Amino acid sequence: MRFPLFLAIAGLIILAGISLFVGVTNVSIQTLITGGFDGRAMQVLMVSRVPRTLALILAGASMAISGLLMQMMIRNRFVEPGTVGTSESAALGLLLITIFFPASPVFVKMLVGAMAALMGTALFLRILRAVPLRDVLMVPLVGIMLSGVIAAITTFIAYRYNMMATVLGWGAGDFSGVLRGRYELLYIGFAFAILAFVAADRFTVAGMGRDFTVNLGLNYRRVVIFGLVIVSLISSTVLVSVGMIPFLGLVVPNLVSMMMGDNMRRAVPWVALLGAGFVLVCDIFGRIVRFPYEIPIGTVVGVVGSALFLYLLLRKNRRVS
Repeated sequence: MRFPLFLAIAGLIILAGISLFVGVTNVSIQTLITGGFDGRAMQVLMVSRVPRTLALILAGASMAISGLLMQMMIRNRFVEPGTVGTSESAALGLLLITIFFPASPVFVKMLVGAMAALMGTALFLRILRAVPLRDVLMVPLVGIMLSGVIAAITTFIAYRYNMMATVLGWGAGDFSGVLRGRYELLYIGFAFAILAFVAADRFTVAGMGRDFTVNLGLNYRRVVIFGLVIVSLISSTVLVSVGMIPFLGLVVPNLVSMMMGDNMRRAVPWVALLGAGFVLVCDIFGRIVRFPYEIPIGTVVGVVGSALFLYLLLRKNRRVS
């Protein structure tokens, strides 16, 4: 297993290298050498390209791990923060703090977004307890409906306060504005993703159900709340920094699960690498398909992710039939 993991890390490094040299400004080995440290190419590399590539890796790995964690907590393979109302709730909280306390520091806005995300996720779990679920696909459908309601409320408030452009920007998911000094919050989200890896065994046990967890001496409720807090904080940091990245936390954990099973400690490194690589590939594609213009990564990931989501749904239906 170590050799395939080494190959995956090598592949991620190659993709990161390609990402550094793709863009409107001509940045290459030659321009870096001839321009020197004070040259334009070096400045673009250090101020824009390196932060953008780091942001892609941090956001991709964090969101993929948060999707895996949410699937373990809810015990359903068809959910992620963007399909159960977590990301939409974070956007609503972020919108309210931006409207009523516009001078608040970004860190405070992130915390308010995380609190709203946690409340939205708690509301989703409350609805799940009240609705009879006869099919595993009912869970994501309930989540998508709740996400739609929260998104509609957010849109209404944004329309009343003339904030539609801001909300649409959060929903698009775009790394083109990432510069040095404007992405560092993603390190906080990645730190919580590492925390999820440290507590992976507890989450794996919690994913087997309340009775199994209690029999092993663990506090099921405490473990679930801890996991959802991690998911909410990761979602809010990514939303504040680059906007929503749809379907990432859904398709990547499912692809890894099909290869490696449900042991979270074994799956987390692969989910992180595949999530970061997936985002890098989509971003590079978005930058070259209409060069010199860019397609937002939220659009590219949305198209690819929705196709993979349909594949997973149809595959599940064939297995059930």
